[in-house]
Amino acid sequence: MSRPRTRANPNLQEPDLANLVATLQRQLQEQQQETNQLREQVAQLNQIPQANEIPPQNNPVPPVAPQVPEVHQEIPLEPAGLQRNPPVIKEDLLYERFRRMKAPEFEGTTDPLVADNWLIDIQVILDFMGLTEHEKVLCASFALKKDARHWWKTVQMRRNVANMDWQDFVAEFSTMYYNGEILAV
Repeated sequence: MSRPRTRANPNLQEPDLANLVATLQRQLQEQQQETNQLREQVAQLNQIPQANEIPPQNNPVPPVAPQVPEVHQEIPLEPAGLQRNPPVIKEDLLYERFRRMKAPEFEGTTDPLVADNWLIDIQVILDFMGLTEHEKVLCASFALKKDARHWWKTVQMRRNVANMDWQDFVAEFSTMYYNGEILAV
């Protein structure tokens, strides 16, 4: 015996495809308008001169159109000037590498052997890291604390340390922390 076929549930309404398509088209248009507004904002932000930009000198440079992301790309919601994390600079990466080496800190001392041991320990780490002579100075000065930090500030006031190399640092350090007897040896 076979049953007659009936509709599953006559109370269920089929979706109104025309309304659904119209709703989706409206949402797509709204998104397109928002995207265009964001593009305009990005273009305006790109036209604002930055504080570190130098105005052109008699050499006109043709304007470059800003790169605008395509519609399917994610557009940042924050203006370029309000980034959450500042860009990382080379010295930050250098200090982070140095810090991971667990280099000993130096607080200053009147015992020349303690100073010599610190200098030897720090030299081993700096050589292992393969740093330039000036980068060695940057890292070693980063490890100075308390009295040694104050001593370093006086060195910075006395001379330009921006171009100081490692031998100059060791000479300054030796003058401060080694007595004449050890220097004579």
